[in-house]
Amino acid sequence: MQLVLIVTLSIHALSAVFWVGTSFALARTGGARGEHLLRPQMGAAIVAFLSGGYLWSLLHEGRFGPAEQVLALGVACAIAAAGVQGAMGGPAAKALRANEGVDHARRRLTVAQRIASVLLAVTLVTMVAARYV
Repeated sequence: MQLVLIVTLSIHALSAVFWVGTSFALARTGGARGEHLLRPQMGAAIVAFLSGGYLWSLLHEGRFGPAEQVLALGVACAIAAAGVQGAMGGPAAKALRANEGVDHARRRLTVAQRIASVLLAVTLVTMVAARYV
C-alpha cells in the first residue's frame, strides 16, 4: 500500500507540476509556442485527473468532511481549467499550427492559459490546504 501511494502521489505531482507550470509560462509569455504545448498539457491533465482520482479512493474513501470539500473545490477548478484550455485553446492551437488568423488565435490561446492559470492556482492552494482544514 505504501509503495502504491508513493508512486501514485509522485505521478500526480509530476503531471500536475507540468500542467500548471506550462500554463503559467504560456500565460506570462503571451502563449508563445503554445500550439506545441497544448496537447502535452492535456495529456498531463488526464494523468493528473486519473492519478488524483485513485489517490482520492486510497485516502478519502467514504468521507466527505472539510478536507474532502476543499479538495472537491480544487477538482472543480481543475476540470474548469482543462475545459477552458480545451474549448478555447484547442481551436486556437489548431489555427496557429495551420498558420490561420495568427494574431486572433494567439490572443485566444493566451486568454485560455491565463484563465486556466488562475483556476489551477486555486487548485494548488486547495491541495496544499486540504490537509490542514
